Amino acid sequence: GTREKDVTLAIARKLAAAINAEEGMRAVLIRDGDYFLSLGSRTRKARQLGADMFVSVHADSVLNREVSGSSVYVLSLRGASDEAARWLAESENAADLKGGVPLAEDDLLASVLLDVTQKEAISDSVEAADHVLSALRDVGNIHGAARVRHAGFMVLKSPDIPSMQC
Repeated sequence: GTREKDVTLAIARKLAAAINAEEGMRAVLIRDGDYFLSLGSRTRKARQLGADMFVSVHADSVLNREVSGSSVYVLSLRGASDEAARWLAESENAADLKGGVPLAEDDLLASVLLDVTQKEAISDSVEAADHVLSALRDVGNIHGAARVRHAGFMVLKSPDIPSMQC
């Protein structure tokens, strides 16, 4: 009877309170209630608010009660790190249409700059996600391989904001 949206909102609020307790840091919840925002609009809103980091809080229910634990994902440009990551990303992405940054097809410089910016954001994402995963180990089980996973989650596809899904 526990609903994912109730769990994730409670976690997000506690995370925001912890972040706001840190000097020089301010958390902003993209959603603070039970309403739909497209995946692309979530990252656009984060960009408009000048976000330095985007964290998507996520919880899955599974039929197999033996499966449990936390995981942390960052964007992969080359595909998922494992079959479970690929399946989860595909099912999540199916809930929304792809957003993105429009570039002229012949604008090679813009494409190269976007690529460099996105690779830097992914590098920063991995570094932050490693810290989060280490902290999660102190709280409970880690699901699957005890490493940061990579997948093509739409919500992580901001080319300029480091992001992770936990």
